[in-house]
Amino acid sequence: MNPYIQYMYSYPHKTAYRPLEPIRLQDYARYLSGKNHGLYLHIPFCQSKCGYCNLFSVTGQSTEAFALYLDAVTRQAEQYRAIFSDIRPEFSDITIGGGTPLLLPAEQLKRMFLVLETCFRYETGRTLTIETAPNQTSREKLQILQQARVTRISMGIQSFSDRELKTLGRRHDAKTARKALDLLKSCRFPCINADFIYGIPGQSTESLLASLKEAVRFAPDEIFLYPLYLHRGAWLAGVSSDLPKPDETYRQYLEASACLKSEGYRQDSMRRFVKARPTGSPRAFSECGFGTSLALGCGGRSYLGNLHFCTPYAVTAPECLRQLNAFMHTEDFSAVTHGVLLSEEEQKRRYIIRHLFLAPGLPLGRYQKHFGTDARQEFPLLTEWLQKGYARKTEANADEFLTLSENGIGLSDYLGPQLISAPILEKMKEWEAIHDRKHTHIPGQPKKL
Repeated sequence: MNPYIQYMYSYPHKTAYRPLEPIRLQDYARYLSGKNHGLYLHIPFCQSKCGYCNLFSVTGQSTEAFALYLDAVTRQAEQYRAIFSDIRPEFSDITIGGGTPLLLPAEQLKRMFLVLETCFRYETGRTLTIETAPNQTSREKLQILQQARVTRISMGIQSFSDRELKTLGRRHDAKTARKALDLLKSCRFPCINADFIYGIPGQSTESLLASLKEAVRFAPDEIFLYPLYLHRGAWLAGVSSDLPKPDETYRQYLEASACLKSEGYRQDSMRRFVKARPTGSPRAFSECGFGTSLALGCGGRSYLGNLHFCTPYAVTAPECLRQLNAFMHTEDFSAVTHGVLLSEEEQKRRYIIRHLFLAPGLPLGRYQKHFGTDARQEFPLLTEWLQKGYARKTEANADEFLTLSENGIGLSDYLGPQLISAPILEKMKEWEAIHDRKHTHIPGQPKKL
């Protein structure tokens, strides 16, 4: 058994999206009425492309290119404001990802926040998350984040070993990461997250645990622990020949998760560890199977009812630059041309995936209420997982949950892909085959815009 098949952070994957007959965003505006919506802004610029990265990002761009991108985002935001003016949506969760958003100069960061605040209405008590990297974490920029009332900062550290950082193609060193974490802690943001990777070529269990124990000394509120995946388009996939075997990587995971739990971190998923509060209470349930989210920028994904859409999936530098150029020259952002319309069955699969792999799990009563059926009868695989000990029944808030066992949590990337439908899987494989014919290796540094 290979525990590492695919990370199911959402469903379906963008590689299953296809061109759509043009859909007018206005026709789906009703899904954003009222409160409790997500707003996502993608900043696709990075100092360099990490060896494992398959996200939509570009490198080697100038501040002038940043400004042109923000011009396009502003046009998009203003058009969205007009489209949704009658229903007056309020956004509760705002996320700015990338890329590396803090690569933007200070004045452009301020402009970015101003565009969001001008064009969109926030709920009282909203959360605002932003991603950063050690090299881009300065006091000046953190002060801008404080003024914008950022509530959560996520920093990609990945390791405190300089050799491992070099293997991954990271541009920072351990000393810079320590300094950046110290700076973050001094600014007292409500939530600080640090990302780490295991399964790095040449990494030992001892060096992994050393990185995590050092991280714990900074007492971040959350630690995300990611297995190393080398997807199509990631340059490390073409040069690395000494990847650890899956069972060795899994042993590292077991040691690392045990370490973090012994240090007082509660495990909410295979990847997410949260610093436990004095009460030691488990994670509260949050309905996320039908969540609506509106994305800005190139590479962001929107969810409006059964309509999921984004710009075409791209990984390599030339592909990303083509998509970025097309976005920056777009005049009408109300036309939805690329995405997927989910059938009811696909919505059921999405609901299960979005809940089961994050504590407290899949609420069986809510599933019955939403779809009028029993999840275990529709998907016998769930009963099979119960019998094999991957999951168990629990109760909370007058509902029965299907909750992953400790063993099941560790095997999330093996179990999750089994819930992909045959039609979606066929589309994903079709995309991979086309990509493999086009590309065998990521080219060198991209040209500037």
